Amino acid sequence: MVTLIEHTATLEELIQEINRFEAIISEWDESQRCVVVGLKRAIEALHKAALKRLIKSLKAESMSTLRHAVTDEVVYAVLLYHELVKPPKPPLAERIQIALDEVRPGLQSHNGDIELVAIKLPDTVEVRLIGTCSNCPTSTLTLSQGVEQAIKSHCPEITTVIAVNHRPMFESNTASLISPFSTPRASTWIKVATVNQVPEAGVLEVSIAGNSLILHRQGVNITCHHNTCAHLGNSLTEGKVENGIITCPAHGFQYILETGECLTAPDVSLLSYPLRIKQDQVFVKL
Repeated sequence: MVTLIEHTATLEELIQEINRFEAIISEWDESQRCVVVGLKRAIEALHKAALKRLIKSLKAESMSTLRHAVTDEVVYAVLLYHELVKPPKPPLAERIQIALDEVRPGLQSHNGDIELVAIKLPDTVEVRLIGTCSNCPTSTLTLSQGVEQAIKSHCPEITTVIAVNHRPMFESNTASLISPFSTPRASTWIKVATVNQVPEAGVLEVSIAGNSLILHRQGVNITCHHNTCAHLGNSLTEGKVENGIITCPAHGFQYILETGECLTAPDVSLLSYPLRIKQDQVFVKL
């Protein structure tokens, strides 16, 4: 005959007792802690095996009894610890807001933001990009690589994320656009550096007439671009250069320094300046 002993300790009291012993063990040397950890794992494996058999029996006999047992906080906590029950998911709207809160700091750092417009069950969410993010030429990329990924990570049941009241500034079949942060071209040749000053492993920043420029050398070829990322106008000076490609240090946009072409968003590019070399002197047309 099996006698069941009823314990009246609360979940909080039981956890406090466990924490007390863990604090004591933490002061032991490593060899002693390894023994305790091994014993703990062996006991947990035994308990998990027993619980699996108990659950299997209860399922066969009475699912209602099993459901009722899980409503007990101590039973639920132990089953959850052994990964025999799944933790409850927060409501869908709450998980969407958690996802938006993850991407919001990055958007707000550039005077942008995002808001939830509607949840259209079973699988669609509508959002609105606001501030500078609403008319940035790469906002479509922001939506797909940032917002959409965050929402789908927290809400696997959502398969479609739509930006409402948002019209991209370009279509995928348009010609390459120049960064909206660029300044107008002028028509004066100005000496900006010598050939030896322009590095191959990085970029040389020069400031001429209020314009910040970056120069890069590949063999005998030197190129010059406006020092503003086509995404949100960040400086590229500290960007990593590898194999002739510079990566914006702010958000990872990549550009081919030989042409100014953007690899991250092909429909935008850096503003490039005409350049010529005369007697080891580098001149840029501004």
